[in-house]
Amino acid sequence: MFFQRLLAIGFAAFSVSSQCVAQADADWPVKPIRFIVGFTPGGPSDVLARALGRHLGESLKQSVIIENRPGAGGNLAAEYVARSSSDGYTWLLGNNSILATNALLYSKLSFDPIRDFDAVALVGIQPSILVVNYKSPIQSVKQLIDQAKANPGKLNFASSGSGAAAHLTGQLFKTEAALDIEHVPYKGAQPALTDLLGGQVQMMFATSASVIPFIQQKSLRALAVTSAQRMPDYLEIPTMIESGLPGFDAVSWHGIVVPMGTPPVLVRRINLATNAALKTKEMVALFKNLGVQASFGSPQYFADYIKAEIPKWAKLVKDSGALAE
Repeated sequence: MFFQRLLAIGFAAFSVSSQCVAQADADWPVKPIRFIVGFTPGGPSDVLARALGRHLGESLKQSVIIENRPGAGGNLAAEYVARSSSDGYTWLLGNNSILATNALLYSKLSFDPIRDFDAVALVGIQPSILVVNYKSPIQSVKQLIDQAKANPGKLNFASSGSGAAAHLTGQLFKTEAALDIEHVPYKGAQPALTDLLGGQVQMMFATSASVIPFIQQKSLRALAVTSAQRMPDYLEIPTMIESGLPGFDAVSWHGIVVPMGTPPVLVRRINLATNAALKTKEMVALFKNLGVQASFGSPQYFADYIKAEIPKWAKLVKDSGALAE
């Protein structure tokens, strides 16, 4: 009788607890949501988060406040979110650096990109474009490879910094094409592009948003995009795969994660709201301007995507000797 009573009390307590959790999930959100961005205002991540946050706020009928916490390549923001409550009120706009390559570039991280977050939604991917100065005689990737092989150690490629996506993509090109070319790191994409336009460096892998205006002005020439498929709005630019490098696929990406342990029902609600937001006219237009391709996957799809990205770059980072510290 005693054990039956004890079981009854335990079952009742569990039922009450489950009802409270269900009610809390049903009421959510009852206060503003903080959307953390690991970079300064005005950059691509910030612009994307603010546009996305407006639509998510309307969908969830609650304010979504963008909070910039720049520093250490986005690691400070990631650490903050990883240590936050798993109640659905703190999100992180992660990217390929924060959730994949930083684990390889920094000797110590205060968070684990796999164990400390629940993946919510892969928002979009952004190919880079291999560009050369428009005055260069090089018209294709094949011509570039031929010139580099004919002049070992003479050509160089610019990047926005050691360990940045532009550096790693250039390193992938160097490895896959078996080239002897030099890496020239800059403190940001803008000074790198300035020297490319001035002829001080010969090539660069840059985000589509940063170089499309120069391509349209015929200041830079696009040789290839780094995604497996051509960019829908710029179908005239071939892929690196089509240009003779099988399997070449290197893109930047953004996605939403929340602290590990966030109730699955909330993760699903944020995912559905995000997928709906990506279909709005504003987001479609923004993505076109940024050269971003929207993704509409499930939380599990994004979780699997993150897990695949880290080993994909591990050997390349090790061979390049790139470190962010």
